[in-house]
Amino acid sequence: MNELLRRLLFLPPQGTSLAREVDYLHYSVVLSTMAGSAVVAATAMWFAVRYRRRSPTTAGESEVAEAAPRLSYGFELAAILGLLALFVGWWVVGFRQFVKLETPPLDALTIQVVAKQWMWTFAYPSGAASNAVLYVPASRAVKLVLTSRDVIHSFYVPAFRIKQDAVPGQSTSIWFEAEQPGTYPVYCAEYCGTDHSTMRAQVVVLPSEDFARRLERLPPLDIPAADGFGSGPLVRSRSDGTSLARLGEGVAARHGCLRCHTLDGTPHVGPTWARLYQSDVALEDGTSVRADESYLTESMMDPRVKVRRGFAAVMPTYQGVLDAAEVGALVELIRSLRDFREAPSTTPLAPAGAPSVIPLPRSPLPQLRSPGDSSP
Repeated sequence: MNELLRRLLFLPPQGTSLAREVDYLHYSVVLSTMAGSAVVAATAMWFAVRYRRRSPTTAGESEVAEAAPRLSYGFELAAILGLLALFVGWWVVGFRQFVKLETPPLDALTIQVVAKQWMWTFAYPSGAASNAVLYVPASRAVKLVLTSRDVIHSFYVPAFRIKQDAVPGQSTSIWFEAEQPGTYPVYCAEYCGTDHSTMRAQVVVLPSEDFARRLERLPPLDIPAADGFGSGPLVRSRSDGTSLARLGEGVAARHGCLRCHTLDGTPHVGPTWARLYQSDVALEDGTSVRADESYLTESMMDPRVKVRRGFAAVMPTYQGVLDAAEVGALVELIRSLRDFREAPSTTPLAPAGAPSVIPLPRSPLPQLRSPGDSSP
């Protein structure tokens, strides 16, 4: 029945389990609306036949009114309550689907998506990148973190029933879990310029083993690096185990982020990035916010909007300084430090009477783990 209705309504294939749930709600609305329309049409036809003019003599309005059946108030009330219950039921189901779509699993594979006129670029946690083709593993949750380098775009995959805007200077996210290997088209659903119709891509779903091998063959993401990070002005090689988070460390060093922020929990001018991701951050105005991709990006682009309690508002804006790929690398670096644990200190105790030496805060990069690595 599901496949029959999908074809009758000219819907694209269902590439995810959530796509089926969305379609079931769609079927319910369409079939209920058609059934209601059929009842109204049948009732109108019955009245037209039952109370048609029977002779050349026109009956008076009072006679027609007396002959017409009168509906009880109870029937009218039941009809109104029934329609209201149907509306509330649809709203509840739709809201639950929305919440599910906005809440990715904690173990989801995070991929950075950068939109620009007129192409899509995808950056993977390993540091690999691809243009116009998004490679994902089958039967695994994938979270996309989107931003734009120029104007508003919209990442739309009809087969997955997902659509999310990519906004300049901001990060938005959406997730899905493709069930079967295959290829699914991607479109830009927001008019973005003269070549808007050519801004297309593909989602290629691969078995887990094929996905890992494909990542090994992809070229690295090119990000400017500071001295000591990578070889040359651009980080172009992953032969030394470079990941997107490691590239993020290079971005942080190049733009001076590590002058105020630390990676190991050490207090400093700005908040430490260790254990920051997805934590609840208290703000100066008494509210709190979840440190997700949206908050982190906003803090880089407009740091005065949400000032963290206990820290001075001295951070400058990086709007126009960081490009979208650099923002994605920094977010991935902070995300990799979510479960950071400080190594036990092996420094020997100073002898009694020795002068105290207070070292300056340092920001060594701890051993980073990829999002899918469960090893300690």
